[in-house]
Amino acid sequence: MDSDHCILLVEDSADDVKLLKRAMRKAAVSCPVHVVADGDKAIEYLDGAGAYADRHAFPLPTLVLLDLKLPRRSGFEVLEYLRAHAMLKKTIVVVLTGSSESRDIANAYTRGANSYLVKPIKPGQMDHLVNRVKEYWLDTNRPPPVFSPA
Repeated sequence: MDSDHCILLVEDSADDVKLLKRAMRKAAVSCPVHVVADGDKAIEYLDGAGAYADRHAFPLPTLVLLDLKLPRRSGFEVLEYLRAHAMLKKTIVVVLTGSSESRDIANAYTRGANSYLVKPIKPGQMDHLVNRVKEYWLDTNRPPPVFSPA
C-alpha cells in the first residue's frame, strides 16, 4: 500500500531524521519520504513553490510527520496553514515531537492534528513507533484523496 503514499517529514534535527529514516527502512516503508528542516520549507513544499515546484518530483503528501519545535515557523503554524487551505486541509498530520506537555498536545489537536506522538528516547523504541505508524497510517487507514492543482 506504500506506493500510493508520499510522506513529508518536517524535522530540524539531523539526528532524528537519521533515526527516523533508519526506522522507516527497517519497517519497509517503500513510499517516497521528503524531508524539510523548518516550517518555511514545509510550507514551500506544500505550496509547490521554489525548489518544490515540480509536483512529479515533490508530490503532495498523504502523510505529514511534523515536529513542533522548528526554526522559522513552528509546527503549530504549519498545522494551521494546512488546515486553512482547501487543497491541504484533509492531509493527515501526525505530530512527532519531543514535547509531552499537555498544553502542546491540546494545541496540536485544537489546530487539527490527526495524531500526537512523543519521540522515544531509545533508538529501538523509535523503530517500534515507526512500525506502528506504518501499520496504521500507511497500511490500514484509507486517507482522503490527494488533490493536485489544476
